[in-house]
Amino acid sequence: MTMTRAETLRRLLRPGAAVAIPGVPDPIIAELARRAGYSAVYVSGSVIASQVYGLPDIGLVTATESVRRAGEIAQATSLPVIADADTGYGNALNVIRTVGDFIRAGVAGIHLEDQEFPKRCGHVEGKRVIDAGEAAAKIRAAVEARRQAGDIYLIARIDARAVEGFDAAVERARLYVEAGADAVFPEALQSEAEFARFAEALPGVPLIANMTEFGKSPLLPLERFRAWGYAAVIFPVTVYRAMLHTARQLLEDLARHGTQVGWLDRMLTRRELYELNHYSRWVAWDGAFVPGGGTPPLREGWPLDHGR
Repeated sequence: MTMTRAETLRRLLRPGAAVAIPGVPDPIIAELARRAGYSAVYVSGSVIASQVYGLPDIGLVTATESVRRAGEIAQATSLPVIADADTGYGNALNVIRTVGDFIRAGVAGIHLEDQEFPKRCGHVEGKRVIDAGEAAAKIRAAVEARRQAGDIYLIARIDARAVEGFDAAVERARLYVEAGADAVFPEALQSEAEFARFAEALPGVPLIANMTEFGKSPLLPLERFRAWGYAAVIFPVTVYRAMLHTARQLLEDLARHGTQVGWLDRMLTRRELYELNHYSRWVAWDGAFVPGGGTPPLREGWPLDHGR
């Protein structure tokens, strides 16, 4: 019997595995991640806000918008997708609907955070968290939604470190695991020692570390997290930041010189792009199912690799 994507995540994210999970802003980047050998991908709410809507990560993106984007990526890749579900977009009742929507969209896992709604980016000042008991009730609501709508891997994200302190964050983690969370994601820990201590305090619990750049947490290698017993390490904005940096350089260079010729060796060729978007598969279906289908196949002699 084929495992669900949520079951795949449960087997993958075992304590000590320290699986590297890149954030992917779109379906094609998800395919690049698959070809690079990654076992799962992550969809960041911050990236959705910025890339799709040009907005900051301050709770402006709706549940519908987040589910839609995560679902587009989930439906385009064979890899399990973990999505940022923010606070669940309201109280426990909103969580029930939000979780069900992510399940129906084909998302394998989500994380729910204990910030007040609307939330802030986890690595900026001014965050506020809800009562631990209320947050645990939202996790229980998510478990009920899973029972009703189908399987999904539930990660409890804890934003309390910056608000209530390290010890309170650990206590919240225990409470959320008791409420039914599959894994715990301590956000914005502030030192290498804190990452180690958090793992020591929660033996056997799958832990997710966030290695976002330019935030409150030090950037540490996977080997360190593997030794501490973490299940996974996400890189939520890494690819998106690099894409923007490269795009800015190209645009500035094009504005100065009026040609992109000097960039051709840093671009995917047409053939490479068509391989990523499964062009040949659609050509085959065109020939098999469309009377008189005329989509031309990839072949030698096409101007696909000019400049390489």
